[in-house]
Amino acid sequence: MSFPVDNTAGNNNANTMASDPRLIYYDIAFAVPREKNTAAPNPWKARYALNFKGIPYKTEWVQMLDITKVRKGLGASACRKFADGTDYYTLPVLKDSITGAIVGDSFDIALYLQETFPDSGSGDLFPEQPDLNYVCPGAEEVLIPLSKREDVQHKDYSKFNTNVDWAFTLHTALMASGMKWDKEFEQGIKDEFVRRLGAKSWEDMGVYGEKRVHMLESLKQTLTGLAELYKRNENGPFLLGDRASHADFIVGGWLRFMERTLPADEWKQAEGWHDGVFGKLHAALQERFGDVK
Repeated sequence: MSFPVDNTAGNNNANTMASDPRLIYYDIAFAVPREKNTAAPNPWKARYALNFKGIPYKTEWVQMLDITKVRKGLGASACRKFADGTDYYTLPVLKDSITGAIVGDSFDIALYLQETFPDSGSGDLFPEQPDLNYVCPGAEEVLIPLSKREDVQHKDYSKFNTNVDWAFTLHTALMASGMKWDKEFEQGIKDEFVRRLGAKSWEDMGVYGEKRVHMLESLKQTLTGLAELYKRNENGPFLLGDRASHADFIVGGWLRFMERTLPADEWKQAEGWHDGVFGKLHAALQERFGDVK
């Protein structure tokens, strides 16, 4: 995928620290304080990439029920489909006021940032990693719409993104009930989720008791192969040791979702899974690239 590129982008760091950043980042409005409660995994993947690149940006918070209207208004096509073939409009979206680009997928946002600002911030988002070979077991069971990708660039990262998404999406029932919304919009948002998934009620979408225990164990086992990738580099906490890449942000977006939506005792368990590799990864990402701007 190619994007309109600003030929002066290499000098952007000194010139874009203005009061109106060139990049506008559209994210889902969770409950206030938004900086604390924002949790959606795909927006977090892109937010980590933005902070990694160090490009000034401003977040525009969009209420869940307004996403379709806002996305269409920006001219961003849907990057997913529901099971019935209808368009599924979601966030994030990135708008570049200089190039005019409207980029509406977390992976495409990372590609755009690397192409437009190749030398900014912490460097290359897509360094060569020949062993991004995690395969999610049971992926054929995923029913929630995922982005359909036909990438030419960084196919290894794209495939990794798909498999990581599958792994966590199979277990999102553990986390959905923990999302926090502004009270005035909460019921409408819950009703929309119920409609999308064809459930009887919001409560019926949850997982409880013994079934929940088994699903937590299933998530732990599903992530075994992913954890093995992280264990290869003893220096950690990232796949490449102390050097983060977009592959870490792909995983990290989901870890943020877990940390903000699971009950505290369950997140404590998850932090310690597989010798603590995911807890260490989440902590490092939040410390180094976790600012909400």
